[in-house]
Amino acid sequence: MFRLDTDPTLLLESEERRQLREVLRELLKETCGPEEVRKQAAGPRGHDRLLWERLAGEIGVQALAVPEEFGGAGYTFAELAVALEETGRVLCPAPLLPTVVLAGHTLLRSGDRQACQRWLPGIADGSLTATVAGFPQAANVTAERGAGGWVLRGEADFVLDGEGADLLLVAAEAPDGTRLFACEPDHGTGTGTRTGTGTRTRTGTRTGTGPGVGPGTCERVARRVLDPTRRQALVRFRGAPAEPVGEAGQAAAIVAAVLDAGRVALAAEHVGGSAHALDAVLEYVRHRTQFGRPIGSFQVVKHRLADLLVDLEGARSASAYATACLAGGRAELPVAASSAAVACSGAYRLATAEYVQLHGGIGFTWEHPAHLYVRRARADEALFGTADDHRLRLAGLLGLTGRTNGASRTDRASRTDRASRTD
Repeated sequence: MFRLDTDPTLLLESEERRQLREVLRELLKETCGPEEVRKQAAGPRGHDRLLWERLAGEIGVQALAVPEEFGGAGYTFAELAVALEETGRVLCPAPLLPTVVLAGHTLLRSGDRQACQRWLPGIADGSLTATVAGFPQAANVTAERGAGGWVLRGEADFVLDGEGADLLLVAAEAPDGTRLFACEPDHGTGTGTRTGTGTRTRTGTRTGTGPGVGPGTCERVARRVLDPTRRQALVRFRGAPAEPVGEAGQAAAIVAAVLDAGRVALAAEHVGGSAHALDAVLEYVRHRTQFGRPIGSFQVVKHRLADLLVDLEGARSASAYATACLAGGRAELPVAASSAAVACSGAYRLATAEYVQLHGGIGFTWEHPAHLYVRRARADEALFGTADDHRLRLAGLLGLTGRTNGASRTDRASRTDRASRTD
C-alpha cells in the first residue's frame, strides 16, 4: 500500500512560477485568441512557428525541464507544468506535449548521453520538434540491421504531431526485444533543407554528420481526429534508417515512465482548460439577463457553478500533487499520475459540458469556441488511457486487485484508437 505523503509546501506556487504564469498568460492572450487558434490549427504545420520560436527565445518554455548540461534551463517539471496549464487554458496548438514532455523525457530516461547531447539542445532552443511512436498505442514496427545500420519497417498510428515532427522516437521490436530508436524523417512540407542529422538552425537548415532519411522510407499521413488543435498521424516505415537510443531491455520501463509524465502533463492542461471554461461561464452569467435579472443569480445556476468549482479545485490539487511527484522523482508517481488523470479528465468533461449548456443556444454554434474545448476534453480522455483504465490501474497499485497495469493493457489499444477518431 502506498503512503501518499509529501511536503505541502511543494504544492504551493512559488513567486518565480507566479511570474512565469503572468508572462505566459500575457503572451498567449496576444497570440492565441479563439480565431488565432483556429488559424494555427488549420495551417500547414498545425501550429504557429513564430509563436513556437517566441516561447523558446523570449521565455524559454521548451528549455524549462531540460538539464543545463544539455542546453536547458535546469528547472524541474513543476515550472513546465505552469506552461502546460497556460497553453491548455487557450488550446495553444504548439507541440509542447509531444516534443518537450514525451520525447524529452524519453531521451532523459534512456540514459543515453550521446542521444541527449545530440537532440535535447534542439528541443530546448525550439529549433527541433519531436514525438514518440508506439506509446501508448502499440506500434507494429520492427527494427532490423541493414547494410548501413538499423532500419525500421511497419507502421505506428495516431502519433501525436507525427505528420511534421523533426524527430521520431519509436518503440520497435528488434531481434533482442523491444528497443527505442530515433528516426529523422525527410518531410517535404518542413521549413528547411535537410543535409543530415543533428540540430536545425533557426533558419530551418539541418546540420550534422549523420545520414538523412531517404525519400519514401517514411510516409506520414495526417489522421482526421476529433481535436483539430492536437494533430495525429499514421507513420509508415519502409526501411527508414534509425539509430538505437538507450540499451536493450530498457524500453518497457522507459515507456511506462514517459506515459506517466504524459498523464501528469495532460492533467495540467486540463486544469487550465477547466479554469478557462469556468471563467468564461462566470463572465457570461453575470451579464446575460432573463426575467429582468442576471441568470447567474438563479439558484440552479449557482449550484451548477459551485459543483464545477469543487471539481476544478479537486483537479488542481491532484495535478499539483502529481507534478510534485514527477518533479521530485517520487516512487508514488504512478498512483499520483493515474489519480490526476481520473480527477482532471472528469473535471474537464464537466467544465466543457457546462461551458456549452450555460451559454444557451450560442454555446452550440460553430463560431463560439466552446466546442473546441469539448473536442479537446473528449479526445484527451483516451489519449493515455481512459478514466476507467486508470481506476483499474489504481486498484492494482493500491493492492485492491492483482493487476497494476490496467491503463496500458494491449487489449484496450483498439478502444483507445477508436475514441481518437471522429467517426
